[in-house]
Amino acid sequence: MFSNLWTELLYQPLFNALIWIYNNWTEMNLGWAVVYLTVFLRIALLPFTIIDERDKAKNEALVEDLRRVEKGYKNDPVQRKEEVRKILKKRKVRPWAKATVLGVQLLVLVLLYQVFIAGITGERVARTLYPSVDHPGVIRTEFYGFDLGTRHDWAWAGIVALWLMAEVYIGLRKRKTEFTKTDLTYFLLFPAAVFFALWWLPMVKSLFILTSMLFSVIVGGFLGLLFKPRKAKA
Repeated sequence: MFSNLWTELLYQPLFNALIWIYNNWTEMNLGWAVVYLTVFLRIALLPFTIIDERDKAKNEALVEDLRRVEKGYKNDPVQRKEEVRKILKKRKVRPWAKATVLGVQLLVLVLLYQVFIAGITGERVARTLYPSVDHPGVIRTEFYGFDLGTRHDWAWAGIVALWLMAEVYIGLRKRKTEFTKTDLTYFLLFPAAVFFALWWLPMVKSLFILTSMLFSVIVGGFLGLLFKPRKAKA
């Protein structure tokens, strides 16, 4: 029952969308089909991304407001507690927005893994395609000299890991505080863990994640201009 629902509601629609893009928009380039699919997915999730970016701006302002209250009322713990309560009440955030974006992307990662593990050749392709989607014939998995289905790819996994290290470093620098041992551990171990996970998985995972991160940087930069942190009055 669950297997049928998974196939009919999730796997088959994604597979058909991927093959349709492959047939019609990318000149039979599966790598670019994955890129297109990722971008369309992120566009569909854009409302949640907008909420998440707005909450990030609120959180940045929240930290500044709390620091200001700590300094301004350091000798008056009662008033400080009251001011903190007011700030926390005023600045509401919605963690479910980010969770939705990450959750859907994780689901697509699992589905893409199934696509490449189950195989994209032969009778299975014919059985999975909708009548409205043309059979692509032999699907080419090469992407600029790399095979999308190959595991143990150092290059693409390494690019993602380096990108993550840069993002973590920039995030830590924005805090304007000294790095702690916990920060250093996170800076090193998180990208390393992602690298080894992607190294073990088919290379298409790295392409999907890299495309999604690039989309986040572009959209995040634009939305960051719209949602500049505003300091609340004490």
